[in-house]
Amino acid sequence: MLAPVTRPPGSLALRCSRALLSPWSRLSLLAVVLVSAATAVVLYEPQRLLAEGWPPQVSGAGAAVLFGLAYGLCTAAFVPRPILNLAAGALFGAQAGLAAAVAGTVLGAGISFTLGRVLGQGALRPLVRGRWLKAADGQLSRHGFRSMLAIRLFPGVPFAAANYCAAVSRMGYAPFLLATGIGSIPNTAAYVIAGSQAGSPTSPAFLFSMGFIVVSGLAAALVAWRKRHSLRATRAAPSPGREAERPLAAAGADRA
Repeated sequence: MLAPVTRPPGSLALRCSRALLSPWSRLSLLAVVLVSAATAVVLYEPQRLLAEGWPPQVSGAGAAVLFGLAYGLCTAAFVPRPILNLAAGALFGAQAGLAAAVAGTVLGAGISFTLGRVLGQGALRPLVRGRWLKAADGQLSRHGFRSMLAIRLFPGVPFAAANYCAAVSRMGYAPFLLATGIGSIPNTAAYVIAGSQAGSPTSPAFLFSMGFIVVSGLAAALVAWRKRHSLRATRAAPSPGREAERPLAAAGADRA
């Protein structure tokens, strides 16, 4: 009779640990975290607490710091940033509100970037195929600061989508966070000033900030429409290889 095969001790635990730490298991965990965060936002609406004010015992610089921390967690949970920016201006004024909002923006972007890098990059990078995906990945990986700065200045790109796309690429933490902080200032400042001047809708500061928001939004929509139109035209145009194949195929048919 054949002797039973003895397995080394701990082999089952090793296989389980490898399965739990596999890229697809981590990606599944990321999906669970994001769905849970979005569900918590829908059920508890933490943005209402930020917009309606603070307890009387929390004030001054401590309140601004606490707001920045809450801002970062909320943006990582997909709370729209314009709501938080308006609340920052209404609660703390233009200067302190802008500082708290920008700090919260960088914090939220860092949280999302870390989650995407640790839990999602290993499973998603092999799926980066196709000309456009490879071009976007190469742009973010080679020119991280410049690309992310342009994305943050462009209000049409969703905040969370930019965070996770950057996380899947090979962009470093430093250029990502620095570009996020600098590029988010103009649009964030417009909303914060609008929130701080909400009680005076006819003031020059409120009108200027609202005008900036409207003009930047229209410009973003125009650029997105033109980019989409150019992409359609590029896809519809035949590639040079196919154009070269057509005369050869026609010549072969004539010879036949």
